[in-house]
Amino acid sequence: MTTTTEDTEVTSPVRAEGPSLLQRLSVRPEIGAALGALLVFVFFSIVTDRFLSPLGIATWLDDASTLGIMAVAVALLMIGGEFDLSAGVMTASTALVTALLAVHAGWNVWFALLASLVFALTVGAFNGWVVMRTGLPSFIVTLGTFLALQGLNLGVTRLVTGTVQVSGVRAAAGYESAGWVFAATLNIGDARIQASVVWWIVLTAIASIILVRTRFGNWIFAVGGSLPSARAVGVPADRTKILLFMGTAFAGWVVGSCNILRFASVQANQGVGLELHYIIAAVVGGCLLTGGFGSAIGAAIGALIFGMARQGIVFARWDSDWFMLFLGVLLLAAVLVNNRFQKRAERVRR
Repeated sequence: MTTTTEDTEVTSPVRAEGPSLLQRLSVRPEIGAALGALLVFVFFSIVTDRFLSPLGIATWLDDASTLGIMAVAVALLMIGGEFDLSAGVMTASTALVTALLAVHAGWNVWFALLASLVFALTVGAFNGWVVMRTGLPSFIVTLGTFLALQGLNLGVTRLVTGTVQVSGVRAAAGYESAGWVFAATLNIGDARIQASVVWWIVLTAIASIILVRTRFGNWIFAVGGSLPSARAVGVPADRTKILLFMGTAFAGWVVGSCNILRFASVQANQGVGLELHYIIAAVVGGCLLTGGFGSAIGAAIGALIFGMARQGIVFARWDSDWFMLFLGVLLLAAVLVNNRFQKRAERVRR
């Protein structure tokens, strides 16, 4: 811009405008999931009155919570460029370790929980170490772990109990205090909110802070975007990915602990097949299958969509088979939307 006075001509620099608030919001990975959640919420609120009742809200939050705990951890791993197909069976493995030690070995529940946590973190570290040491796809490595854990769950449980189920945890020492942490119920009016919902909210907040406010969060995006480039600038790639695998194992331990202390029994085949639901929730929440892009909050919203849709179908008295159609359409739409958001985000950053 040029201004002219009587004697001189002064040229003022033109300030380059950055992206507007609307532009910044439009490229956030979780925006698509948030809009989808709003649509699902409005739809089932209109279709059935039970959806917005205190019992209805508590039901779909409960449904979404355990899925959301796992989805958030899986999302961080996917942003880091890896998958964990053993995440579903890990929820059963940790619950079985806790139950077998507390019921059949006579351990205090807290010591049994600590042992199952060590077990989970060891398996997670092993998955990450094998992936980074061998260069094998995490899909293959964790598929092997999934099969091994599934066989171990069935074999050990049947060997110790003669069945594929362990029950009786309520009689173990330490159950009351451990149950308060992992399986307490918070009464808000007529709604009974499970402890898993609180765990879900807290872990989502922690994961979001780690992802966007810490150096480790930058490392996650770096190793997921380009592993060679991340290593070239000094990112500890091996340690980052191993910790991410341990993160999904920890989430599996939390879900397993919530389940065993709430229901006081566990089936050896529990959690099998849910690993795909965790991945779908993360993708719906904005994570790319190729890594380097995504959001922990988005994954939590993806799980919320699951919970609302699954329970909304029940409240509307529709055939539950329609939920699988919903999942398929949701996944395809999420992949297309996420790719579009990533390209837009790249243009805005330039």
